[in-house]
Amino acid sequence: MEPPLWQRLVAPLMYLLPWSDAIPLGFAPDGLFLQYPLLRPFVLPALPLMQLERSIPFGLGGLLLFFVLFLAVVRNPNVPYFLRFNALQALLTDIALIVLSIGFRLLLQPIAAGSLLLSTLSSAVVVAVLAILVFSLVECLRGREPDLPGISQAVRMQLY
Repeated sequence: MEPPLWQRLVAPLMYLLPWSDAIPLGFAPDGLFLQYPLLRPFVLPALPLMQLERSIPFGLGGLLLFFVLFLAVVRNPNVPYFLRFNALQALLTDIALIVLSIGFRLLLQPIAAGSLLLSTLSSAVVVAVLAILVFSLVECLRGREPDLPGISQAVRMQLY
């Protein structure tokens, strides 16, 4: 059964969370958004979410948003499955992205600050998250569950 139109329009919004966390990697020195200014309009949809995250002191905005999405959407049986699936998939993608960002900051930046390796890896992560965002947007609008390898299986195991 195909989800109603309102669910197909709301579900892609969940993927703005990982996108908002990937954007700072694109603005790193020699980052993708600095090298290709034509890509900067892709930042606009995530700006309200980034402002919301930054408006809460001590950097707890992202953590609070995570818990709100997890407890109010994913763990709420009254929310339709399609929205719960996409919310949890976006949260797992965001967790993977945060782990990568921390790894870049702790391991690669002290060793290779300003190098081609760091800018290439950062740009690759931004492109990968943008591809996930576009793929998920298209699949959600078509009324299908976006099937991200590895992540979708983990989501289905959590929701069933």
